[in-house]
Amino acid sequence: MLTADDQQLDRTLLALADPTRRAILRRLMRSEARVTDVAAPFHVSLNAISKHIRVLEGAGLVRRRVAGREHHLAFDPRPLEAAADWIAAQRAYWEPRLAALEEHLVRSAQTVAGNPPTRKPRR
Repeated sequence: MLTADDQQLDRTLLALADPTRRAILRRLMRSEARVTDVAAPFHVSLNAISKHIRVLEGAGLVRRRVAGREHHLAFDPRPLEAAADWIAAQRAYWEPRLAALEEHLVRSAQTVAGNPPTRKPRR
């Protein structure tokens, strides 16, 4: 069963998986903007951009503020911290294992080639 943290990470990674949503986030990283201003550079309908914005809001990456008839969007980086932590944990787990595999493959190739194995210094 997925925990709430796992579900949040899934929503964050799903939101980041789309290039249009990443472009929207890049725009909002500069400053808060109205929905219509965010949608302007894209050659798709406002409805399509609204769907992307809802995915970003669902992931917690975008906050909406309504002022009269205008909807203003702002970037919220907090969900990215959990994603960055998860990526760092994966890197910490896999890097030593992949380095050991590389070392093993190099030694095996040297042995097959008839060269005595040499130890490669660990990183």
